[in-house]
Amino acid sequence: MNENERYLFDLNGFLAVPNALNAREIASLNAQIDEHVESHGDRSASAYNFGNVLDWRGPMLNLIDHANILPYLDALLGPPPYPKPGMGPFYRLDHTYVTVIKPGAQNAGAFTLHGGGAPYDPGQYYHYRDGRMFNGLIVVAYNLTDVNEGDGGLGCVPGSHKANCRLPREWNDLRKPNPIARAVTGPAGTAVLFTEALTHGTLPWKGGHERRTVFFKYNTYCTAFGDRYLDEDAEDWAELSERQRALLERPNSRWGERRRGKALAH
Repeated sequence: MNENERYLFDLNGFLAVPNALNAREIASLNAQIDEHVESHGDRSASAYNFGNVLDWRGPMLNLIDHANILPYLDALLGPPPYPKPGMGPFYRLDHTYVTVIKPGAQNAGAFTLHGGGAPYDPGQYYHYRDGRMFNGLIVVAYNLTDVNEGDGGLGCVPGSHKANCRLPREWNDLRKPNPIARAVTGPAGTAVLFTEALTHGTLPWKGGHERRTVFFKYNTYCTAFGDRYLDEDAEDWAELSERQRALLERPNSRWGERRRGKALAH
């Protein structure tokens, strides 16, 4: 992260990274989604939610350690103040999913604002200490279609990751006019990174096209948020690199022997 990006993330709790994915990557990921929408039992659904999308393999696996995103994860979830020699990756991929919302499906989404610095949640937090940021769960949300002003989609309360007071209840529902929530926009290929400590939710989708978003959520090396470890599913996947396998490792101190070999240098 450069100095401007670091300032904006600390200030707002989120950052939009343009052109994180190129046109070829966007097309290949959308093709994977097309296949799963086609095979879905309910073809008339207004929205689709697909979990554990690493199981799709192919282009989805390339997002585990995407070169355009790793430097940001290094800054947001990077090494502890006193890393141990030979220590493995300093963060891990916790869980993944894809959402597809069709045009006009204004009732599809998590419209209740959630997260925030208060009350404190040890699973999703934000601290600034010793000149660097410390985060709990970090979200990387890849836009696979354009999100324009007025379309809806991801909405948040900028700066709320550092809040000391609870969100007033009358501002919870994003289906009503909200004086503090801001839409986070960006064309296809944009990656929006945010801390789960940020107060956020889904604004009703008013776009004339589908909203397609891939969510990859990362955590510190010793912490889990989801209740399923990804390394079990991927243990026999020959196409994974050693770095990808290390990022799928279940939470541990990243010191000494790993379950499938020795700890890897980052």
